Parts: sequence; structure tokens; C-alpha cells
Amino acid sequence: HPLWKRYEARATGAGHGGMDFFVVHAFIEACKAQVQTPLDAYDAAAWSAVTPLSEMSIAAGNAPQAFPDFTRGLWMKRRQDFAMDDSF
Repeated sequence: HPLWKRYEARATGAGHGGMDFFVVHAFIEACKAQVQTPLDAYDAAAWSAVTPLSEMSIAAGNAPQAFPDFTRGLWMKRRQDFAMDDSF
């Protein structure tokens, strides 16, 4: 990826195989440019729900658990901006 080629020296050793650098860097650059961050609060909430839902599933004999819709259905109309280009 172009970002890795550009920032490899800075990302190496930054934690999680260098990914911590890219997450923090993308957040800071998005704030500076006043654009949407690659991951928003809804993404963070969904990612954070995986562990407690897994624990609940295990406690219930591996029963499926309902995944909360933190967007209240708005995810169907959301613009998908997950993949970053090389602008960050």
C-alpha cells in the first residue's frame, strides 16, 4: 500500500505491527482537514461490542446474540469510507 511505503520508518515499532501509527495519523490528518475520520463513533461502538457479545454467547452455551444496531438503521444509507487512499 502506498501509505506503508511512505511511512514505513515511522510506523515500524508503533504497535500492532505499525497499524497504531496509521490509525492515529489518519485521525489527526482528518481532524486537521476537517473531513470525516476513516472510522467513526458507530464503527468504534460496533467493534467494541464484539467482546461482550462473545462473552454472552459463551455464557449462554454458544448461543447466537443479537448484534445491536447503533445507527438505528442509518447504516443502510451511510456512505462507506472505510478504505483509505494514499492521501493520509
